Amino acid sequence: MECKKQENLESCNCSYEGCPRKGVCCDCIQYHRKKGELPACFFSEEAEKTYDRSIEKFIEDYKNNQ
Repeated sequence: MECKKQENLESCNCSYEGCPRKGVCCDCIQYHRKKGELPACFFSEEAEKTYDRSIEKFIEDYKNNQ
């Protein structure tokens, strides 16, 4: 399967400029999963900017945006 990095970048909301996984979703998901986190695309724009990728932050963000 070919990576669609350019297409992924169009919708990637990760604001961490130095991220080598930006646009490579499979690498991003694997990286954050190993750390017990979720990738930026699971968060609202406001919550993403905190760089807190914890599951607890996701739940809080999700509840606040219902």
